[in-house]
Amino acid sequence: MGAPRVTIQTADFDLGVEVAALRAHDPGVGAVASFVGTVRDRNDGTGVSAMELEHYPGMTEKAIEAMIDEAFRRFDIRAARVIHRVGPLKPLDQIVLVAVTSAHRGAAFQACEFLMDYLKTQAPFWKKETTPEGARWVDARVADDAALARWGIEAGNAAP
Repeated sequence: MGAPRVTIQTADFDLGVEVAALRAHDPGVGAVASFVGTVRDRNDGTGVSAMELEHYPGMTEKAIEAMIDEAFRRFDIRAARVIHRVGPLKPLDQIVLVAVTSAHRGAAFQACEFLMDYLKTQAPFWKKETTPEGARWVDARVADDAALARWGIEAGNAAP
């Protein structure tokens, strides 16, 4: 059994180590696409000094595994890896890694983008930001639902 496809953790991750492990011992890999999301110091025009991410253990991993299975059905990929951090984070901290390997770049790019769009709308995470006005829960965005819709998936998470 190889490395896990999904990890939810409080610790930081190393992009180079994760990509090397994902493509190790697979001579059929011709492309690796990755995305690393980080904490910004602003959101919707308001300063953000900290963020806390919560999840539902077990359900979150299962939902992301299903997303990866769907990426394998849609795209000609060889491997995929998602790491998502939870707990307290601050600006500049890494939040999420999505990495995909395939024989060719097109499939790797598409699968990586698909997985990130899916994560933003379908993975059961809850995000709370600390701002000068106090703490606030972050709602789903219409733009995130629209990004997923281009893959033929309706999310409907954003408030009207």
